[in-house]
Amino acid sequence: MRRLRGIPHHIVITKPLIRPGSLLTRCNVDWVRTERKPTRLDRVFARLDREPERPELLDAPEMSRHRFALFAGTLAFYIAIVWAVVITSWLVRLDWQVMFFRPYQQWPEIHAFVDYYVVLGQRGPTAVMVAAWLGWRSWRQHTLRPLLALGVSLLLLNVTVGAAKYGMGRLGPHYATTIGANEMWLGGDIFPSGHTANAVVTWGILAYLASTHRARRWLSALSAVTSLGVGMSTVYLGTHWLSDVLLGWAAGLLILLALPWFEPLITRAEAWILGLRDRWSARRGRERAGKRPAGRPVPVTPAGSGRPGAPAREPVSAPRTARAVYLAPGPHTARSDRTPVTPAGSRRPPHADRHPRNTASAARPLSGG
Repeated sequence: MRRLRGIPHHIVITKPLIRPGSLLTRCNVDWVRTERKPTRLDRVFARLDREPERPELLDAPEMSRHRFALFAGTLAFYIAIVWAVVITSWLVRLDWQVMFFRPYQQWPEIHAFVDYYVVLGQRGPTAVMVAAWLGWRSWRQHTLRPLLALGVSLLLLNVTVGAAKYGMGRLGPHYATTIGANEMWLGGDIFPSGHTANAVVTWGILAYLASTHRARRWLSALSAVTSLGVGMSTVYLGTHWLSDVLLGWAAGLLILLALPWFEPLITRAEAWILGLRDRWSARRGRERAGKRPAGRPVPVTPAGSGRPGAPAREPVSAPRTARAVYLAPGPHTARSDRTPVTPAGSRRPPHADRHPRNTASAARPLSGG
């Protein structure tokens, strides 16, 4: 089987008979029905379409033993970091050594890139980007769970990290007053790192809401690398201590690990919002039905009008001058058989021997013998 150049893809040339020194003299042409194979772009657009109904594989993660063990270990690490900073241990000395090293002066060529990269940890831009993606997923899968999970995680982040920041009141490297001190309870808001915790939560929520285990593993690795880079960027710029970044990682991971405890609340909130939407839609439907104009009344034929189906005239406010109205009597007749009638009377002279139509005429005597 050969395919000649210039022949459409749905025509296949089989058994060509070519003699030496001559052109193609005879061939058997077979019409083969071929279907276009979907390309990668077609599969991408198919994934962007909305599901006909809510998918069944949308089970929320549960608080398993493994997850609870990770939560307990991360909480212990969180408490250890706070205790090491409070007692001014070796971790505080490491903070001061990194600060005096001044990474932004050691590698100034990457300063512009780090200024842009650190935006991936800012709460406003990252929340907008992730909310747009999860909003599309909510529309596609007919569920509000992605947006509600993002809202719960951001609420927990603001409450827990904000309380820790203002509760411990640690000053940053640019505002430090005493070399070697932990700079605690001096009115600062730097401990733990909000950029790092926000990067862990906002990018980690994508892995938490992934539909497959493979996607969850890849998104977990991507969010870990992204949050690690954001934390080290703040250390490079000198806006955070190294211990701030460590505590920010732990704070963000604690929120992600604790989300399964809030899944029942998310489920109830979704059911309440959808029920409220249904009630509001039903109420709007009733209001539209009530405002719809009533049907046109059936016309009533006045008695003796002679025109069946004629609509009744509405009363007028001011009386008008009475005018004589002449209606053609009897059923409809041809125009040639009608007698023109005007308000002044007939234009034809009266004939004694003529009788109106549809009236019984008097019997005439028959002539002849």
